Amino acid sequence: MKYSILVFMATMVGLANKGQAENIMEKADTLFYQGLFSEAEAHYNRIMKKDSRNIRASLMLGRIALYANRFSQAEAHLKEALADSSIHDEALGLLAENYYRQDRFAEAAPLFAEAGQGAKADKLKTFKDNKPYLIEGTDASTDIPFVQTDPLPLIMLSVNGREVMFLIDTGGWELSIDEELAKELGIKILGTQTATFAGGKTAAIYHGMLDCVKAGSFNIRNVPINISQGSSRAAQMFQQPIRGVVGTCFLNHFNFTFDYPGGKLVLARRNLSKISTSTSGDGLPFWMAGDHIMVAWGTVNSGQPQLFFIDTGLAGGGFTATEATIKTAGIKLGEAKEGMGGGGAVQVRPFVVDRLTLGNIEEKNVRGLFGALPPGFENRFGFLLGGIISHGFFRSYRLTFNFDFMQIYLEK
Repeated sequence: MKYSILVFMATMVGLANKGQAENIMEKADTLFYQGLFSEAEAHYNRIMKKDSRNIRASLMLGRIALYANRFSQAEAHLKEALADSSIHDEALGLLAENYYRQDRFAEAAPLFAEAGQGAKADKLKTFKDNKPYLIEGTDASTDIPFVQTDPLPLIMLSVNGREVMFLIDTGGWELSIDEELAKELGIKILGTQTATFAGGKTAAIYHGMLDCVKAGSFNIRNVPINISQGSSRAAQMFQQPIRGVVGTCFLNHFNFTFDYPGGKLVLARRNLSKISTSTSGDGLPFWMAGDHIMVAWGTVNSGQPQLFFIDTGLAGGGFTATEATIKTAGIKLGEAKEGMGGGGAVQVRPFVVDRLTLGNIEEKNVRGLFGALPPGFENRFGFLLGGIISHGFFRSYRLTFNFDFMQIYLEK
């Protein structure tokens, strides 16, 4: 009888501990979904202290560490998560991204191939012993003047010895060039995939590599690129000879500044760079999901804080939002009109936001466009996004992204 009571008590304690762990996991997952990554991380760590083999917690800790560019932590957690077949594919994709962000292409390529991203894997394999994004030059930073600032900043870069015009867009992925320029430069196609653009439009993109990109006083060697018609569509819309788009995967090899008032892009070397900002003590933390989705906290009108994607490439507006954000913020939409995205024409509806914030920066009467977001955007990465903050919001500022500290700085 005494033995039975002890067994019963032990069983009840075990069930209580299991229930407590499940409650902590549920709370952690809810916090992650809400975009409260630091708070979620603390809860997942509590779980790991009680159960060091909890693979689900390892996966989520790896994901959050990757979002913060804490690569060694991310790698350790994600390798642990590979052991569970139910989450193996998810962990595999995140680990591949972890290596990709560090330019460890030889390690990323087989993982992308296993994850079904064969075109990307084939491109990375071609680098072999060539160091990607090899930056040459003695300067700590370089200024590249804008050809024009509106409706979006344009700059001149030299690609494989040819000087051409590029649009700058943090909503873009790698450096992209148009198909005609790729043919003129004799770029070898290293793979093909389908990409999703504004309005959910899809289009084929091709993978390639440039031997050299000259940006200001820097030469950047062995640059992975994608080839598409996106810049050709921008050229038609802006009536400028745009031949490519500079995306975040290229830019984040520097700490970079959009100096809108000064009319220039500033590229500063990572780790040793000190970008001058009068607000250097008031940086806004940001995280990066996928390969370029930079997110930070802000508000719309009198609503609750939300995570917004920092995508500088929305021409004609400073904001676009999900349908839920539009309804919650009480935003009235105007008549539909045709806009242009990377995948072709899209229907958008203009609106005005009375008050829009990013961190402690506030702008009023910000013009926006509804309809530019692809379906499923709001929870594509497993956490809620309220919309995109873009060009019109930042136009009066120096906007700096510091990847050494994962901080955004805004100064007027």
